[in-house]
Amino acid sequence: MRSVRGMRIASAIVAGGLVLGAAACGEAPEDDNNAGGNGGKKFSACMVTDVGGIDDKSFNTSAWKGLQEAKKENDNIDIKNVQSKAEADYEVNLTGFVNQKCDFILAVGGLMSDATKKIATANPNQQFGIVDANPGVDNIYPMQFDTAQAAFQAGYLAAGMSKSGKVGTYGGLPIPPVTIFMDGFADGVAQYNKAKGKNVQVIGWDKATQKGSFTNDFVKQDEGKKVSDALVAQGADIIMPVAGGAGLGTTAAAQASNGKYSVVWVDVDGCESTPNCPALVTTVVKNIPDAVKDAVLKAANGEKLQAKPGFVGTLANNGVSIAPYHDFDSKVPADLKAEVDKIKADIAAGTITVTSKAQPTK
Repeated sequence: MRSVRGMRIASAIVAGGLVLGAAACGEAPEDDNNAGGNGGKKFSACMVTDVGGIDDKSFNTSAWKGLQEAKKENDNIDIKNVQSKAEADYEVNLTGFVNQKCDFILAVGGLMSDATKKIATANPNQQFGIVDANPGVDNIYPMQFDTAQAAFQAGYLAAGMSKSGKVGTYGGLPIPPVTIFMDGFADGVAQYNKAKGKNVQVIGWDKATQKGSFTNDFVKQDEGKKVSDALVAQGADIIMPVAGGAGLGTTAAAQASNGKYSVVWVDVDGCESTPNCPALVTTVVKNIPDAVKDAVLKAANGEKLQAKPGFVGTLANNGVSIAPYHDFDSKVPADLKAEVDKIKADIAAGTITVTSKAQPTK
């Protein structure tokens, strides 16, 4: 999935977050263990971030939230994290938590897959978990998300909301955690066209050829704005960036456009994670906190976490979803809302099948 090494650092954040800084490897882990103890041995859940850092407003932040929520529910759980500054830190940080005898070690992000596989294979009695990857090792519990399903809803919604008859999407890099959103979005638009006899166009992504528009960066907002400006120039009036912090260049420009175009955000509800809520129609949400919380609670209760099948978030199990419409709630027609809700039910029931080459493997 990540054979091009030059892409790996850039793709640290694949969607939805702005890097606010990553602590250097070697700093003391951050603990959050102020809950009252019971005098017995605590269950230790230890998290290693990828290079995006704990404040990425995306999957690292979400995974840490899951640990915090697990601790709230079971005060016998101690949690801590260490932040990776570079890819070279992954093995070091994972090994550090093995040496500290953590009961559960969580790696965050697909970039950590190889390092986690290596350390887990070397320590077969240690329980690991990983977000957004499946290394295929018995002692690594994979938590993955079929975001194409929720993006399908978002594509249908965007097609129904578009006044120009053109919607757009772009990514950071052509890697599975990015293109899975774009595939679902394109198919949702196609479903709208089929249902309504319309011809809303998708600019920026061709599912059949897997070719499209990319910033080749997940941080630089000017790159995101540059790509979305090009899509707007071609007529798109709703755009879904799947490019991490680079996408904030699009949300800011959309808000400044006074309604000329709007945005579908990804990963974490954009009205909670960006300053541009008025420009956001909705967000394709990846429910990492609940997946992590459930895994840690099960492990703390002595349950063996099964690598197969692991966890795949879907619309049916609330692992993925679309966020509330927030400022757009009064702008989305009631019949369109009902159709988007029915799509969720149909996908969950298997009446509609959503496909993507980038979908998680079980």
